[in-house]
Amino acid sequence: MYRLAIAILGDEADATDAAQNALVAAWRDIRGLRDPERFDAWLQRTVVNAARQVMRSNRRRRAREVPASTLVALSGTPAPTPRDDAALLDAALATLPVDQRAVLVLHHLEHRGLGEIGAILGIPVGTAKSRLFAARRALGAAIASEARR
Repeated sequence: MYRLAIAILGDEADATDAAQNALVAAWRDIRGLRDPERFDAWLQRTVVNAARQVMRSNRRRRAREVPASTLVALSGTPAPTPRDDAALLDAALATLPVDQRAVLVLHHLEHRGLGEIGAILGIPVGTAKSRLFAARRALGAAIASEARR
C-alpha cells in the first residue's frame, strides 16, 4: 500500500498519510467487499482514492513556488548542474494528475495488466488502455518540458 501511494504521490509524508487513510477506510468498509477474491484490487483502489484525497487537500494548502531560475538570477550564483534522469522523471511525474500517475504506476512499477488496472480503478479494460496511452503521452510531454528547465 505504501509503495503504491509513494509512487503516485512522490512524497513520503503524503504517502504515509494516504496509506494510513486507506487502511482506515478499508477497515471501515470491509463488510462492503462482495467478492473476497477481489480483495487485492479493492484494497489498491482504496489506496488510489486515498492518494487522490491527499492530493486534493495539498492543493488547498500548497504554497506558491518560485522557479529556481528566478532565484539563481536574483542571487547571482551560478546555475545548478543539469538534473539526472531519475530526478527529471520524478519532476515530470509530479506534474501529472493523480489518475495518470496511478495508471502509469500500476502498469510500469507494479507490473499490472490492463485487466487488473481496470479492476483496481473500477473502469473497463478499454478505458484503462486509453488512459495508459494518454498518460504515456502526457509523461513524454512533461519530461520534454522539465528537460527544457
